[in-house]
Amino acid sequence: MEEVIEQCKPDCVAIEKVFLNTNPQSTLLLGQARGAAISAAVIKNLDVYEYTALQVKKSVVGMGHASKSQVQVMVQKLLNLPSIPSTDSADALACGICHANISGSLAKFGTGNRMKSGRII
Repeated sequence: MEEVIEQCKPDCVAIEKVFLNTNPQSTLLLGQARGAAISAAVIKNLDVYEYTALQVKKSVVGMGHASKSQVQVMVQKLLNLPSIPSTDSADALACGICHANISGSLAKFGTGNRMKSGRII
């Protein structure tokens, strides 16, 4: 993550909030990966914005309960990609699209979950 941050020089990081999965092992691994990503961002002094899966899907597809394939197709269309991205890539890109769509309104009203130096403010 530190290499990606150094190479791409993002202004901030948008990440999906953890949800309870039916498989406890998968949930644990997801939490560890998420923690590593957040830690890398905070070490680089980047703000971290968190969004629920419902927020991401609603922002990208228009429905909070959209399917993975619907998210993939909309990400492809919105970003004018030559092919449909993998599910993991589409989820990551959708999170970024969500942040781009709603971060302005969150800042305008002074709300939203933003993590600064490891604290949600």
